[in-house]
Amino acid sequence: MDQPIWPLGARCPACAHAIAQREGIASFAPELADTISGFDPKAFDELAALEPGHFWFVARNELIVRLASKYFPQARRFLEVGCGTGFVLRAIANARDWDRLAGSELHPSGLAHARKRLPDTVELVQMDARNIPATGLFDLTGAFDVIEHIADDEAVLRAMRGATAMGGGAIIAVPQHRWLWSRSDEVAHHERRYDRGELERKLRRNGFEVLFSSSFTALLLPLMVASRALGRGKQSSESVNHEFMLDQRINGLLTAILRLEVRMTLAGLAWPAGGSRVVVARAV
Repeated sequence: MDQPIWPLGARCPACAHAIAQREGIASFAPELADTISGFDPKAFDELAALEPGHFWFVARNELIVRLASKYFPQARRFLEVGCGTGFVLRAIANARDWDRLAGSELHPSGLAHARKRLPDTVELVQMDARNIPATGLFDLTGAFDVIEHIADDEAVLRAMRGATAMGGGAIIAVPQHRWLWSRSDEVAHHERRYDRGELERKLRRNGFEVLFSSSFTALLLPLMVASRALGRGKQSSESVNHEFMLDQRINGLLTAILRLEVRMTLAGLAWPAGGSRVVVARAV
């Protein structure tokens, strides 16, 4: 492996100031660290415990890993923007031999979990996703349910394009359909749910060519609609992870359904509607 991308003790090339660090991790946006800026960092402890067995996280990981394998099998340098607790990044790390793996996160409380989950060879950095301090360095970048938390989502897409080598790619996942907006989105500090075609247009405006686009959790959309409808007007939990808490038997059934959907998606079926949208794009 080359020298670290963001070595401790390095200085900013523009202003010569030393880059801050926290617990051995370079910090490019220390003023935003662990503030409620798009996400409540207190949710990471609960999230880290929920992810490994929860149907939505498990199936989404399978889809992301297999899309990366299908569209960018030669990629060897990967950056996840907004890596949170490192749950997705660990699955990506296990999927193939990488020359370089990196994960960025605004909140050190998320990076603390990621450091425990990930091999020491994975580089972690605290930064604002709108300003990625890397140019053309990665073959593949990803942001999985991240950019909906950021008011200027196109700034993140521009930054990802800048960090991606020509011909490399990006995989983005976002929540979909404005009409699904609920108190859960507000508690999660979402700025938006995406209309169909919105993310694709924004990617094209910011230097990407769309290779694949499909809804995700399409088969479970009726359940989502019913759940949101029943929850309207009721006092909802202030926990961002409240809606992920399920009976184990129900969780097992939903896992099987979503894994079937993933297989159908990878076989070529693009779902027109669903709770999420996943888009694969190439840097042009």
